[in-house]
Amino acid sequence: MMLGPDERRSIDPKAQNVVMDQDHFPIVGIGASAGGIEAMRGFFRGVPATLGAAFVVVTHLSREHKSLLSDVLARLTPLGVEVAVDGVPVRPGRVYVMPAGFVMGIAGGRLRLKPLRPAIRETKPVDIFLTALAVDQGERAVGVILSGGDGDGAIGIKAIKEHGGLTLAQTLDGSGPEAPDMPISALRTGFVDFGETAERMGDRIAARFAAISPATQEGQADLVAREFDAELLTEIFAILRSQVGHDFSGYKPSTFVRRLQRRISVVGAAGPDNYLKLLRADPAEVGALFRDLLIGVTNFFRDAAAFEALSTHVIPKLFDERASTDVVRIWVPACSTGEEVYSLAILLREHMLTLAEPPRVQIFATDIDERSLTVARTGLYPRTYLSAVTPERIAQHFVVEGDSVVVAKAVRDLCSFAPHSVLRDPPFSRLDLVSCRNLLIYLGVEAQQQLMPVLHYALRPRGYLFIGMAENVTRFDDLFETIDKRNRIFQARDAILPARLPPMSGPDTPIFAGAGQSYRRHVTTHAALRHTVETLMLSEFTPPHAVVTRTGEAVHYSSRIGDHLEVVPGQPTRELAAMARKGLRLDLRTALREAIEGNTPAVRDSISVELPDGRLQTISLVVKPLNTAGATEPLFLVVFKEAAAPVVRERQALEANERDTAFQGLERELSVTRERLQGVIEEYETSLEELKSSNEELYSVNEEMQAANEELEASKEETQSLNEELQTLNAELTSKIEAIDQMSDDQSTLFEGMNVASVLLTPDLHIRMFTAAAAQIFGLQPGDVGRSLRNFSTPIPLTWLSDEIPTVLATSRPSERTIESTDGARYHVRLMAASSKGSRTPGIVANFTNLREQG
Repeated sequence: MMLGPDERRSIDPKAQNVVMDQDHFPIVGIGASAGGIEAMRGFFRGVPATLGAAFVVVTHLSREHKSLLSDVLARLTPLGVEVAVDGVPVRPGRVYVMPAGFVMGIAGGRLRLKPLRPAIRETKPVDIFLTALAVDQGERAVGVILSGGDGDGAIGIKAIKEHGGLTLAQTLDGSGPEAPDMPISALRTGFVDFGETAERMGDRIAARFAAISPATQEGQADLVAREFDAELLTEIFAILRSQVGHDFSGYKPSTFVRRLQRRISVVGAAGPDNYLKLLRADPAEVGALFRDLLIGVTNFFRDAAAFEALSTHVIPKLFDERASTDVVRIWVPACSTGEEVYSLAILLREHMLTLAEPPRVQIFATDIDERSLTVARTGLYPRTYLSAVTPERIAQHFVVEGDSVVVAKAVRDLCSFAPHSVLRDPPFSRLDLVSCRNLLIYLGVEAQQQLMPVLHYALRPRGYLFIGMAENVTRFDDLFETIDKRNRIFQARDAILPARLPPMSGPDTPIFAGAGQSYRRHVTTHAALRHTVETLMLSEFTPPHAVVTRTGEAVHYSSRIGDHLEVVPGQPTRELAAMARKGLRLDLRTALREAIEGNTPAVRDSISVELPDGRLQTISLVVKPLNTAGATEPLFLVVFKEAAAPVVRERQALEANERDTAFQGLERELSVTRERLQGVIEEYETSLEELKSSNEELYSVNEEMQAANEELEASKEETQSLNEELQTLNAELTSKIEAIDQMSDDQSTLFEGMNVASVLLTPDLHIRMFTAAAAQIFGLQPGDVGRSLRNFSTPIPLTWLSDEIPTVLATSRPSERTIESTDGARYHVRLMAASSKGSRTPGIVANFTNLREQG
């Protein structure tokens, strides 16, 4: 994230010289695989020498492969490098390398190593370590994803972000990434704070932890908190609403400010005012803040006792008296990455297995964060996420891949994931259970008051509500009754609510202000509404009147309104037109529709209404928009203006007969229209059945394609795994070859500097190597390597060499002898076996010393 000069607090040069407290140093988890050596070279090159952090390197290695990574890293950094061992305490200024054949974690600041079981190759070691690091170190954890060939590390990055740590992923520079899949997968999760080149990551880490060092953290947090005024927060809410389509004005203030503070610290902005400038100028930062606000900590079977109570007291009742053709419908709003959804699916599937013909189950899981939904749809988690799941359930409902698990297909098929805002979009309906355990704790009181009636509306009569342990519905006793207070299980009452919910808010309407308006808002605002209405009536009208919403539901009545309304049989309703007296209902409906659709006054004159005492009253009907300060939805004023005094029925009998004749004609026309509508409905139902059949066929084809895709994904992962091992092995072989070349050069230099006539021979006297002094005695050239020494005219007889070599090789003891050459010179000859342990080609070293020259 690049900041302008006015919005960014430049990285403090002193930050690179801050040595963290011995008890408060950061621990940096580094994940890499194919091509990772070059990326780590760039990373450690950019780490400030006095950062005072500990580094833990996790790579993909086969158990049979002896890794030299620790030796390679020791040449790349002045920090101390060691292979990790179980139980070693992590210390600042050290680099720990995961050995092959192990899975590594951390607990209490000590590394924990567990051997891989036979025939198991762990495919997600980076996810496993980073997840453990997040749980153990919290905000002092740092996750770094470098070059690698699969999606390992994405879930670990999410865990670190959830616990307040810092996350980075490598972007393209001179150090790679050679294999970009791992960094790209991490970046796509939306949980990476910085996409950065390898060499600049060290400065990012130094700046972050200098800003939150123990000496400055508390004072700076207090200063920042004081600078958050209502006006600044309101503008941030408006920016979020306009750019991401969601309004967080109903978010719990303390949570919002805390996460806003973290974001300011991460980007290095100099306080809230400069951060606001950054939000105005950089849409990418708005998206990053949005994702930080959505982070919620979740886990499988979180609060295990609550899930056990749900399994015992609620789930069996969901299946009671249900046929195999029925459907049990469940909704999980704010599902995050899916752990809560799959926990419910497991409980439901376990109960379904006990039934001969269970009904179908549909679990609708929704969230406004599509990145979290992507993780949920995949259903792949580190095994550390399943700490609250019994081994029996893991074996039955998951596919274990080493220390990673995949949700079984039978469980995944029960769940459907989709983007949805619980307070902005229309809710699901006819639900048997709503599980909402990760949302209410983040909402303010007003937002909760608007959400609970929406959840009540979504449930079937006597449906169940399952919420978190820190949440409650005590303010909504009229909507829900308590089933299990300790485990937060409630049941919907048969409360009398409006027949329809008011329309949901649009994209420009605050998320917490427009959805699911309930009668509570009308009650709490009734005093202000009554004052506005009575003021208007005193200035313009005096007859009976009512106030309705844009759906036609009454929210206020005046006195004497009973002359024009009556209680209708059946389910109670607050729809004004449904309660209108005979003769008034049709005109009232058309006038309301005209006023609501056009937002203009509508008038109907000369309407005859039968009063309760049998007299007829002629009235004029006026419907006009009502503009009220602070109203959250349009309201309309309905006025019944009495045009004349009531008269007895006989005086209007003749006119009534004429009107009855007209009404009879209208009724006949209405009957014909109904018959035509019934025909259209039947045709529609036939088409719907055909469409359903086609949809089932498409669903079957989709399942087959999904199975084929899963097989291809498995093959791809195996191929990637082999490729990573080959690349890692190639890098280490290259390092060995360089060492051998250096050794050969050193050996050649040493031989050239020696004035000893030495020849390295095979047992049959073929030349393998010789020194310059030996070349002078025997007349050898560099191209003579491989030729037999017998082919040369030598001044020394070679018969003794041929006879003595087998003895030297057999006893491994040197043999010495003085031989006189043909020119009268005397040579001291020493034979020595040159074969090393394990060598398949034995050799003989023959040293020739000219005794005349020594004399």
